[in-house]
Amino acid sequence: MKMFKLIEDVPSAYKKGTKFFLISHSEFIGVKSYVLLAEDLKGKIEVTDEELRSKFVTIH
Repeated sequence: MKMFKLIEDVPSAYKKGTKFFLISHSEFIGVKSYVLLAEDLKGKIEVTDEELRSKFVTIH
């Protein structure tokens, strides 16, 4: 399972360094979106491909 680490704060939601699991991804008319689940299982976040590349880093 892929894991990602947040590299910048998300206002009023998650702080820098929060770890997420990739639980779903989809593509509709060329737009990719991803659903990430916080490591503490308290919330989900949906991001685009652009946001995933700019705000997250892959960890193993």
